[in-house]
Amino acid sequence: MMMKSIRKGFAQKPVAPANLRESSRIRLKNRRKPAKISGRLKENVTLFESFRVFVRRYKFSLAVCAALVFAHAGFAFPACAQNPPPDGQLVSREAYRFPSYQAAVEKTGAENYATEEEYETAVADKNFEFSKLTYASDGLKVRAYLYKPKKPKGKLPVIVFNRGSFVRGDIAPELVALFRRLALEGFAVIAPLYRQSDGGEGRDEMGGADVDDLMNVVPLVKAFEFADAENLFLYGESRGGIMTYLALKRNFPARAAAVFGAITDLEDYQKANARDISPEFLKSIWADYDANKEKILSERSAIRWPERINAPILIMHGGGDPQVDPLQSLALAAKLQASGKQYQLKIFAGDNHILSKNRVERDRETIRWFKYFMKPRV
Repeated sequence: MMMKSIRKGFAQKPVAPANLRESSRIRLKNRRKPAKISGRLKENVTLFESFRVFVRRYKFSLAVCAALVFAHAGFAFPACAQNPPPDGQLVSREAYRFPSYQAAVEKTGAENYATEEEYETAVADKNFEFSKLTYASDGLKVRAYLYKPKKPKGKLPVIVFNRGSFVRGDIAPELVALFRRLALEGFAVIAPLYRQSDGGEGRDEMGGADVDDLMNVVPLVKAFEFADAENLFLYGESRGGIMTYLALKRNFPARAAAVFGAITDLEDYQKANARDISPEFLKSIWADYDANKEKILSERSAIRWPERINAPILIMHGGGDPQVDPLQSLALAAKLQASGKQYQLKIFAGDNHILSKNRVERDRETIRWFKYFMKPRV
């Protein structure tokens, strides 16, 4: 990522003519003395009077001088006094307008997630609404998608969907059909895009500080009247599987979780895809990769800490996945078995990385898993 820096230059301070300096001293000498003031306020008033003279001499901007005076005196302007919004606070919300299927295919990978008929049906369904959110996370403004019924009937359980890949742009066309399948079963769906993606602020560290953006979805969801915050679920795809495992490691309050095509051993994944994932690429994500390789890879690899996955987890993988070896999911399942964790493993024979051939069954299995562990409403 290219970083831009702005440098501000300041003009050299002008020197006032001697006669102007002398006349200013005479005027100051004959000026009526102010009322007697003591303490810090006296210091501030005196300082302000001096700057007024400075403005007259050198014709400086009054706004600039006032800012300098008040900053020195310890006063804060309203804009400066405002703290960043708390984590999870909604900053903005706007309705999403979908392009045609052909335009979506040109700009995204929508064809891998839905047929034209599935896409058009989802986009045309007026019972649901798709919004793009901006919310606060670690002092940054980051993006998320929200999909829910236009007129919710009571509180809805919420699925937090964790998308795949690294930095992405607008990927709503890829996800709308999937979200609709989940929403038709009574769920609301929210999908954090993580920092740096789709115009979000900050820098994506793929399992570093960006996990905060996922964790900060919790207070965001709790603020929505339609959301049943006691029934939160995690659903992760590929890199989103890493995010799901990391969130569980940090005790995300999920009733259950599901992943597909998830990376569980980042070191093994890098070795298997060395041609596409070079050390140079990894250093572009983590500047300290050479110095902290073991730590970076271990922290993001659930195979290293299965004992910290404390929510029921449904693991799904394509038997023909060309990107992430299904042995990764099999290996994690074995570790979870040895640790006495609650899990289910399902391999879809011959399917690909995102289970495109079995996408409907994939989501049906996920819904079944979530409903099994859902907390009944009183």
